[in-house]
Amino acid sequence: MENISRRQVTLILGGLCAASAQAQTQKPGTAIHQEVDFKTTPARLYEVLLDAKQFSAFTKDTAEIQPQPGGAFKLFGGVIEGRHIELALNQRIVQAWRPMYWPAGVYSLVKFELVARDSGTRIILDHTGFTEEKWQGLNEGWPMRYWDPLHKYLNA
Repeated sequence: MENISRRQVTLILGGLCAASAQAQTQKPGTAIHQEVDFKTTPARLYEVLLDAKQFSAFTKDTAEIQPQPGGAFKLFGGVIEGRHIELALNQRIVQAWRPMYWPAGVYSLVKFELVARDSGTRIILDHTGFTEEKWQGLNEGWPMRYWDPLHKYLNA
């Protein structure tokens, strides 16, 4: 995995924050917002998303995850890679995130908010910082690669 310096993370975040702010005014197709309910605690979801062994178990693919701010990750056998930008215990995960086939140095911003609800937890996903032509594949990929397998794993 390519090493990203703190300066590069700052530059990535600066660009992503600008993209995120623009997503509010751009036409649909350059940002993804999904809300998914799970019958488990925020702590359990936080743990599964940041633990390589459990992530691999629910996706049925290899994962390398360094679960600390600035830590690197490679998911789905290295197809997705990036860095953790912010980790708020059992509440929020923010990542500089990219498929390996994107041009070098191009990242999007993925934010998972974990909101406790009466019967479990709602994950609120916001994914920004990508071009419109990537929207459909990314939008379909979240349920297929994350939500559906995660429901099966947690309910097994």
